[in-house]
Amino acid sequence: MKAVGYLEAGTIERADALIDLELPMPSPGPRDLLVKVAAIAVNPVDTKIRRNRAPQNGQAEVLGWDAVGIVEAVGAEVEAFKPGDRVFYAGALNRPGCNAEYHLVDERIVGHAPQSLSDAEAAALPLTSITAWELLFDRLGVLEGGGAGQTLLVMGGAGGVGSILVQLARQLTALTVVATASRPQSIDWVKDLGAHQVIDHNQPLLPQLQALGIEQVDLVASLTHTSEHFDQYVECLAPQGKLGLIDDFDSLDILKLKPKSLSLHWEFMYTRSLHQTPDMAEQGRLLSRVAGLIEQGTLRTTLGEHYGNINAANLMRAHRLLESHQARGKIVLEGF
Repeated sequence: MKAVGYLEAGTIERADALIDLELPMPSPGPRDLLVKVAAIAVNPVDTKIRRNRAPQNGQAEVLGWDAVGIVEAVGAEVEAFKPGDRVFYAGALNRPGCNAEYHLVDERIVGHAPQSLSDAEAAALPLTSITAWELLFDRLGVLEGGGAGQTLLVMGGAGGVGSILVQLARQLTALTVVATASRPQSIDWVKDLGAHQVIDHNQPLLPQLQALGIEQVDLVASLTHTSEHFDQYVECLAPQGKLGLIDDFDSLDILKLKPKSLSLHWEFMYTRSLHQTPDMAEQGRLLSRVAGLIEQGTLRTTLGEHYGNINAANLMRAHRLLESHQARGKIVLEGF
Protein backbone atom coordinates (compact mmCIF):
# COMPACT_ATOMS: atom_id res chain seq x y z
CA MET A 1 0.00 0.00 0.00
CA LYS A 2 1.03 3.63 -0.47
CA ALA A 3 2.10 5.63 2.57
CA VAL A 4 4.10 8.71 3.56
CA GLY A 5 6.72 8.64 6.31
CA TYR A 6 10.39 9.11 7.08
CA LEU A 7 13.48 7.04 7.78
CA GLU A 8 15.39 9.59 9.87
CA ALA A 9 14.09 12.27 12.20
CA GLY A 10 14.97 15.83 11.29
CA THR A 11 13.92 19.29 10.13
CA ILE A 12 11.44 19.87 7.34
CA GLU A 13 14.23 21.45 5.29
CA ARG A 14 15.73 18.01 4.66
CA ALA A 15 14.94 16.70 1.17
CA ASP A 16 13.94 13.37 2.73
CA ALA A 17 12.06 14.82 5.71
CA LEU A 18 9.01 12.97 4.36
CA ILE A 19 9.06 10.40 1.57
CA ASP A 20 6.56 8.34 -0.42
CA LEU A 21 6.60 4.68 0.61
CA GLU A 22 5.22 1.26 -0.33
CA LEU A 23 4.38 -0.76 2.80
CA PRO A 24 2.69 -4.12 3.49
CA MET A 25 -1.04 -4.18 4.16
CA PRO A 26 -1.70 -4.36 7.94
CA SER A 27 -3.92 -7.04 9.52
CA PRO A 28 -6.47 -6.12 12.22
CA GLY A 29 -6.11 -7.27 15.82
CA PRO A 30 -9.12 -8.36 17.91
CA ARG A 31 -10.49 -4.83 18.58
CA ASP A 32 -9.17 -3.21 15.39
CA LEU A 33 -10.83 -1.76 12.34
CA LEU A 34 -8.95 -1.86 9.04
CA VAL A 35 -9.85 1.46 7.42
CA LYS A 36 -9.33 2.48 3.80
CA VAL A 37 -8.27 6.08 4.33
CA ALA A 38 -10.03 8.73 2.24
CA ALA A 39 -8.80 11.97 3.84
CA ILE A 40 -6.45 13.07 6.61
CA ALA A 41 -5.64 16.24 8.54
CA VAL A 42 -2.24 17.43 9.72
CA ASN A 43 -1.54 18.48 13.32
CA PRO A 44 1.36 20.08 15.22
CA VAL A 45 2.07 16.71 16.84
CA ASP A 46 3.05 15.39 13.38
CA THR A 47 5.81 17.99 13.09
CA LYS A 48 7.07 17.37 16.63
CA ILE A 49 7.37 13.63 16.08
CA ARG A 50 9.00 14.08 12.67
CA ARG A 51 11.66 16.27 14.26
CA ASN A 52 12.32 14.18 17.35
CA ARG A 53 11.27 10.52 17.10
CA ALA A 54 13.70 8.22 15.33
CA PRO A 55 12.14 5.19 13.58
CA GLN A 56 12.90 1.89 15.26
CA ASN A 57 14.91 -0.92 13.68
CA GLY A 58 15.42 0.96 10.44
CA GLN A 59 11.72 0.89 9.65
CA ALA A 60 9.79 3.85 8.30
CA GLU A 61 7.82 6.03 10.70
CA VAL A 62 4.35 6.85 9.39
CA LEU A 63 2.72 9.95 10.84
CA GLY A 64 -0.88 11.12 10.91
CA TRP A 65 -3.55 11.26 13.62
CA ASP A 66 -6.73 12.42 11.91
CA ALA A 67 -8.55 10.28 9.36
CA VAL A 68 -11.82 9.64 7.58
CA GLY A 69 -12.39 6.44 5.67
CA ILE A 70 -14.39 3.28 5.05
CA VAL A 71 -14.08 0.17 7.21
CA GLU A 72 -12.66 -2.65 5.07
CA ALA A 73 -12.40 -5.39 7.71
CA VAL A 74 -12.88 -5.82 11.45
CA GLY A 75 -11.18 -7.82 14.21
CA ALA A 76 -12.83 -10.80 15.86
CA GLU A 77 -13.97 -8.85 18.95
CA VAL A 78 -15.25 -5.70 17.22
CA GLU A 79 -18.83 -4.91 18.22
CA ALA A 80 -19.79 -1.43 17.04
CA PHE A 81 -18.67 -1.33 13.39
CA LYS A 82 -18.88 -3.40 10.23
CA PRO A 83 -17.29 -3.30 6.77
CA GLY A 84 -18.68 -0.44 4.74
CA ASP A 85 -19.10 1.95 7.68
CA ARG A 86 -17.77 5.47 7.13
CA VAL A 87 -15.76 6.49 10.19
CA PHE A 88 -13.57 9.27 11.57
CA TYR A 89 -11.00 9.19 14.36
CA ALA A 90 -7.67 10.50 15.66
CA GLY A 91 -5.84 7.22 16.27
CA ALA A 92 -3.20 6.37 18.86
CA LEU A 93 0.24 7.91 19.29
CA ASN A 94 1.97 4.56 19.90
CA ARG A 95 0.74 2.95 16.65
CA PRO A 96 1.56 3.70 13.00
CA GLY A 97 -0.19 6.81 11.74
CA CYS A 98 -2.91 7.25 9.14
CA ASN A 99 -0.85 8.79 6.34
CA ALA A 100 -1.37 5.53 4.48
CA GLU A 101 -3.93 3.93 2.16
CA TYR A 102 -4.98 1.48 4.88
CA HIS A 103 -4.82 2.00 8.63
CA LEU A 104 -5.56 0.08 11.83
CA VAL A 105 -7.41 1.71 14.71
CA ASP A 106 -9.03 0.44 17.91
CA GLU A 107 -12.82 0.64 17.56
CA ARG A 108 -13.16 2.27 20.99
CA ILE A 109 -11.70 5.57 19.76
CA VAL A 110 -13.69 5.71 16.51
CA GLY A 111 -16.96 7.45 15.62
CA HIS A 112 -19.32 7.30 12.66
CA ALA A 113 -18.41 10.21 10.40
CA PRO A 114 -20.94 13.04 9.97
CA GLN A 115 -22.90 12.28 6.83
CA SER A 116 -23.45 15.95 5.97
CA LEU A 117 -19.70 16.60 5.64
CA SER A 118 -17.33 15.65 2.84
CA ASP A 119 -14.36 13.45 3.67
CA ALA A 120 -12.07 16.49 3.76
CA GLU A 121 -14.43 18.45 6.00
CA ALA A 122 -14.82 15.55 8.43
CA ALA A 123 -11.08 14.84 8.55
CA ALA A 124 -10.50 18.27 10.08
CA LEU A 125 -12.38 17.40 13.25
CA PRO A 126 -11.35 14.34 15.32
CA LEU A 127 -8.10 15.22 17.12
CA THR A 128 -8.99 18.83 17.78
CA SER A 129 -12.57 18.02 18.80
CA ILE A 130 -11.39 15.43 21.33
CA THR A 131 -8.72 17.78 22.68
CA ALA A 132 -11.05 20.76 22.95
CA TRP A 133 -13.90 18.73 24.47
CA GLU A 134 -11.70 17.05 27.09
CA LEU A 135 -9.97 20.34 27.92
CA LEU A 136 -13.20 22.29 28.38
CA PHE A 137 -15.45 19.73 30.04
CA ASP A 138 -13.12 17.15 31.64
CA ARG A 139 -10.05 19.20 32.65
CA LEU A 140 -11.44 22.70 33.28
CA GLY A 141 -14.63 21.18 34.63
CA VAL A 142 -17.16 23.35 32.81
CA LEU A 143 -20.65 21.84 32.71
CA GLU A 144 -22.68 21.80 29.53
CA GLY A 145 -25.02 24.76 29.81
CA GLY A 146 -22.92 26.12 32.69
CA GLY A 147 -20.40 28.91 33.07
CA ALA A 148 -22.79 31.84 33.37
CA GLY A 149 -20.97 34.89 34.67
CA GLN A 150 -17.55 33.39 33.92
CA THR A 151 -15.04 34.26 31.21
CA LEU A 152 -12.87 31.85 29.22
CA LEU A 153 -9.72 33.14 27.51
CA VAL A 154 -8.70 30.98 24.52
CA MET A 155 -5.08 31.61 23.55
CA GLY A 156 -4.55 30.80 19.88
CA GLY A 157 -8.22 30.85 18.93
CA ALA A 158 -7.64 30.55 15.18
CA GLY A 159 -5.61 27.33 15.34
CA GLY A 160 -6.95 23.82 15.03
CA VAL A 161 -7.92 23.24 18.65
CA GLY A 162 -8.92 26.87 19.19
CA SER A 163 -11.28 26.78 16.22
CA ILE A 164 -13.38 23.99 17.73
CA LEU A 165 -12.94 25.08 21.37
CA VAL A 166 -14.43 28.49 20.60
CA GLN A 167 -17.45 26.79 19.03
CA LEU A 168 -17.95 24.33 21.89
CA ALA A 169 -17.70 27.04 24.52
CA ARG A 170 -20.04 29.39 22.68
CA GLN A 171 -22.62 26.78 21.65
CA LEU A 172 -22.69 24.42 24.65
CA THR A 173 -21.96 26.72 27.62
CA ALA A 174 -22.95 30.13 28.96
CA LEU A 175 -19.31 31.29 29.21
CA THR A 176 -18.16 34.62 27.83
CA VAL A 177 -15.56 33.59 25.24
CA VAL A 178 -12.55 35.81 24.59
CA ALA A 179 -10.14 34.44 21.98
CA THR A 180 -6.79 35.70 20.78
CA ALA A 181 -5.70 36.26 17.18
CA SER A 182 -3.30 38.71 15.58
CA ARG A 183 -3.89 38.81 11.81
CA PRO A 184 -7.00 40.32 10.17
CA GLN A 185 -8.04 37.02 8.56
CA SER A 186 -7.54 35.16 11.84
CA ILE A 187 -9.55 37.73 13.76
CA ASP A 188 -12.42 37.44 11.28
CA TRP A 189 -12.23 33.62 11.45
CA VAL A 190 -12.45 33.53 15.26
CA LYS A 191 -15.30 36.05 15.36
CA ASP A 192 -17.19 34.02 12.79
CA LEU A 193 -16.77 30.90 14.94
CA GLY A 194 -18.52 32.64 17.81
CA ALA A 195 -15.98 34.40 20.05
CA HIS A 196 -17.64 37.24 21.95
CA GLN A 197 -14.42 39.26 21.88
CA VAL A 198 -10.99 38.95 20.21
CA ILE A 199 -7.71 40.37 21.52
CA ASP A 200 -4.14 40.28 20.19
CA HIS A 201 -1.79 37.77 21.85
CA ASN A 202 1.20 39.82 20.65
CA GLN A 203 0.16 42.68 22.95
CA PRO A 204 -0.18 42.76 26.77
CA LEU A 205 -3.32 40.83 27.63
CA LEU A 206 -4.67 42.47 30.78
CA PRO A 207 -4.96 46.03 29.39
CA GLN A 208 -6.87 44.67 26.39
CA LEU A 209 -9.22 42.72 28.64
CA GLN A 210 -9.77 45.75 30.88
CA ALA A 211 -10.56 47.87 27.83
CA LEU A 212 -13.40 45.41 27.19
CA GLY A 213 -14.62 45.78 30.78
CA ILE A 214 -13.14 42.41 31.85
CA GLU A 215 -10.99 42.83 34.97
CA GLN A 216 -10.04 39.14 35.20
CA VAL A 217 -10.88 35.80 33.64
CA ASP A 218 -11.95 32.60 35.35
CA LEU A 219 -10.50 30.10 32.88
CA VAL A 220 -7.58 30.10 30.44
CA ALA A 221 -7.10 27.56 27.66
CA SER A 222 -3.46 27.95 26.63
CA LEU A 223 -3.06 26.20 23.28
CA THR A 224 0.35 27.48 22.20
CA HIS A 225 3.42 29.34 23.53
CA THR A 226 2.40 28.79 27.15
CA SER A 227 5.82 29.61 28.60
CA GLU A 228 5.82 33.01 26.87
CA HIS A 229 2.46 34.00 28.31
CA PHE A 230 2.51 32.25 31.68
CA ASP A 231 3.17 35.33 33.80
CA GLN A 232 0.33 37.14 32.02
CA TYR A 233 -2.03 34.25 32.75
CA VAL A 234 -1.25 34.52 36.44
CA GLU A 235 -1.95 38.25 36.21
CA CYS A 236 -5.22 37.85 34.29
CA LEU A 237 -6.73 34.90 36.16
CA ALA A 238 -9.13 35.50 39.03
CA PRO A 239 -8.35 33.92 42.41
CA GLN A 240 -9.14 30.19 42.29
CA GLY A 241 -9.12 30.31 38.49
CA LYS A 242 -8.08 27.43 36.26
CA LEU A 243 -5.33 27.20 33.63
CA GLY A 244 -5.55 24.45 31.01
CA LEU A 245 -2.56 23.53 28.84
CA ILE A 246 -1.92 21.37 25.77
CA ASP A 247 1.46 22.46 24.37
CA ASP A 248 5.09 21.55 25.12
CA PHE A 249 7.75 23.70 26.80
CA ASP A 250 10.83 23.35 28.98
CA SER A 251 9.50 24.44 32.37
CA LEU A 252 7.13 26.69 34.31
CA ASP A 253 7.45 28.23 37.78
CA ILE A 254 4.21 26.85 39.16
CA LEU A 255 4.82 28.48 42.55
CA LYS A 256 3.48 31.62 40.89
CA LEU A 257 0.05 29.97 40.93
CA LYS A 258 -0.01 29.62 44.72
CA PRO A 259 -0.96 33.16 45.91
CA LYS A 260 -4.22 33.03 43.95
CA SER A 261 -4.80 29.28 44.50
CA LEU A 262 -4.77 28.82 40.74
CA SER A 263 -4.96 25.26 39.42
CA LEU A 264 -3.18 23.80 36.41
CA HIS A 265 -4.78 21.16 34.19
CA TRP A 266 -3.08 19.14 31.45
CA GLU A 267 -4.97 17.86 28.43
CA PHE A 268 -3.35 15.16 26.27
CA MET A 269 -5.87 13.44 24.03
CA TYR A 270 -3.71 10.33 23.62
CA THR A 271 -3.80 9.47 27.33
CA ARG A 272 -6.74 7.10 27.05
CA SER A 273 -5.35 5.13 24.10
CA LEU A 274 -1.75 5.12 25.36
CA HIS A 275 -2.75 3.69 28.73
CA GLN A 276 -5.78 1.66 27.61
CA THR A 277 -7.81 3.36 30.34
CA PRO A 278 -11.10 1.80 31.46
CA ASP A 279 -12.95 4.78 29.95
CA MET A 280 -11.13 4.59 26.60
CA ALA A 281 -14.45 4.21 24.75
CA GLU A 282 -15.43 7.72 25.88
CA GLN A 283 -13.49 9.05 22.90
CA GLY A 284 -15.61 7.06 20.48
CA ARG A 285 -18.77 8.31 22.18
CA LEU A 286 -17.40 11.85 22.15
CA LEU A 287 -16.83 11.69 18.39
CA SER A 288 -20.35 10.37 17.86
CA ARG A 289 -21.65 13.33 19.88
CA VAL A 290 -19.60 15.74 17.76
CA ALA A 291 -21.00 14.15 14.60
CA GLY A 292 -24.51 14.67 15.95
CA LEU A 293 -23.80 18.33 16.72
CA ILE A 294 -22.48 18.76 13.18
CA GLU A 295 -25.67 17.25 11.73
CA GLN A 296 -27.78 19.58 13.90
CA GLY A 297 -25.83 22.61 12.66
CA THR A 298 -24.55 23.40 16.16
CA LEU A 299 -20.89 22.87 15.17
CA ARG A 300 -19.16 23.23 11.81
CA THR A 301 -15.99 21.91 10.26
CA THR A 302 -12.77 23.79 10.94
CA LEU A 303 -11.16 22.99 7.58
CA GLY A 304 -8.90 25.89 6.71
CA GLU A 305 -6.72 24.67 3.82
CA HIS A 306 -7.05 21.76 1.36
CA TYR A 307 -3.59 20.71 0.14
CA GLY A 308 -4.61 18.15 -2.48
CA ASN A 309 -3.62 14.49 -2.60
CA ILE A 310 -1.88 12.60 0.21
CA ASN A 311 1.78 12.49 -0.81
CA ALA A 312 5.14 13.51 0.57
CA ALA A 313 5.38 16.80 -1.30
CA ASN A 314 1.98 18.04 -0.13
CA LEU A 315 2.55 16.87 3.43
CA MET A 316 5.86 18.71 3.53
CA ARG A 317 4.01 21.89 2.50
CA ALA A 318 1.55 21.29 5.34
CA HIS A 319 4.33 20.75 7.89
CA ARG A 320 6.02 23.98 6.81
CA LEU A 321 2.81 25.97 7.27
CA LEU A 322 2.21 24.49 10.73
CA GLU A 323 5.75 25.27 11.79
CA SER A 324 5.30 28.88 10.63
CA HIS A 325 2.44 29.23 13.18
CA GLN A 326 0.39 30.96 10.48
CA ALA A 327 -2.19 28.20 9.94
CA ARG A 328 -5.87 29.04 10.27
CA GLY A 329 -8.09 26.08 11.07
CA LYS A 330 -7.03 22.63 9.87
CA ILE A 331 -4.92 21.54 6.88
CA VAL A 332 -6.47 18.57 5.08
CA LEU A 333 -5.30 16.23 2.31
CA GLU A 334 -7.47 13.80 0.38
CA GLY A 335 -6.90 10.64 -1.68
CA PHE A 336 -3.73 8.97 -2.95
